[in-house]
Amino acid sequence: MTKRLEKAEVMNFVKNEMDLIIPLSNGEPHKLLDILEENYTQLQNVNVHQMLALRERDYINGKMKGHLSHISYFLSGATRKAYWDGNVELIPNSFHELYPLLKKTTTNPIVLAVASPMDEHGYFSLGTQADYVADFIGEVPFILEVNRHMPRTFGKNVIHRSQILGYIENDQPLTEEIRPVISDKDRKIAEYITEEIQDGDTLQIGIGAIPNAVMSMLKDRRHLGIHTEMLTDGIVDLVEAGAVDGMRKSTHKGKIVAAFAFGTQRLYDFLDNNPSVEFLPVSVVNNAYEIAKEEHMVSINATTEVDLYGQCASETVGGRYYSSSGGQGDFARGVRLSKHGKGYVCMHSTVKNDTISRINLHLSPGSIVTTSKNDVDHIVTEYGIARLHGKSIAERAKALIGIAHPKFREQLWFDAKEFGLID
Repeated sequence: MTKRLEKAEVMNFVKNEMDLIIPLSNGEPHKLLDILEENYTQLQNVNVHQMLALRERDYINGKMKGHLSHISYFLSGATRKAYWDGNVELIPNSFHELYPLLKKTTTNPIVLAVASPMDEHGYFSLGTQADYVADFIGEVPFILEVNRHMPRTFGKNVIHRSQILGYIENDQPLTEEIRPVISDKDRKIAEYITEEIQDGDTLQIGIGAIPNAVMSMLKDRRHLGIHTEMLTDGIVDLVEAGAVDGMRKSTHKGKIVAAFAFGTQRLYDFLDNNPSVEFLPVSVVNNAYEIAKEEHMVSINATTEVDLYGQCASETVGGRYYSSSGGQGDFARGVRLSKHGKGYVCMHSTVKNDTISRINLHLSPGSIVTTSKNDVDHIVTEYGIARLHGKSIAERAKALIGIAHPKFREQLWFDAKEFGLID
């Protein structure tokens, strides 16, 4: 019996007051969402729950309120303005806890997701995804959008035909990352970090120019492991250079472990039928106690501003919400529990052509703390590394002033003394 659905049949499964759960990034099923929008007047109070939406849509922009609405767990270019305009709800969360949060707060949920074509055993793969939806496999119904461009991958992201309501087909290339230009500041920051990474370390590396610069400088390392929420193209480079084999990992030895992947077609080709990569739910990948099992764990993430206590505001810009917490806090805690763990939070020391310091006495009004003063380990700018863990407030302030842009250091010293942080 086939479970292939026609467009009209999809709406038979979507009921009023229902919650629809969508994977992030390339797990977003464009055709299924098109069908929902085309038939939105049939629906009443249906909510779409998603982290990091790829495509701007009418329901995201509030044009289908009362029928179809969007609830976000991490803002993106598709949802940021809609949130600012009051058309999207944003739910605070730690990435590793998103599955239990959704399980607790949703009613009669269905997962809509992209998958690779079914194999001869009746299994689909969620491809570049495990994220928060893999934990729902076998627990709630799925409707799949089968796309031959989605790589077939391994791990806990496979689903049998008996576990789905049905599927439609929609063959279209996956969205690719636009790789940022690496600046001189990015390279300098990366140099400081790469000096601290040793053979056999296990890495969590985020997305962006600085992480890309770091990975480009690690090709001479050996026996590196990967345990990261997101896989990017730079990891392919490290595998091909012989730097990554995972043989010194404490868990999943020899395997690259991730919750999702986002990059270029080169990355997606690398992932296809590659048994060295395992996609696991983010509830596992980002769990601090799982992270801590890797005794030489290194975490590299970015922030937008830091105060002299070491608090990192990574989800707001100038006090305005821009993204959300993601997994930064998860890995900050995880490396603290790791026997030899090290965490690095990176940023340029200034913005707007060196006119605004990103290191200040206090965070900007309205800014949200993502990595707390208790979990922060190292802060890195183009002027060096401030080593904060285990340091006093006065020692932290002095270390952070030392990696601020030189033109702001005198004022920072004055502010720190006036406020009683240093003598």
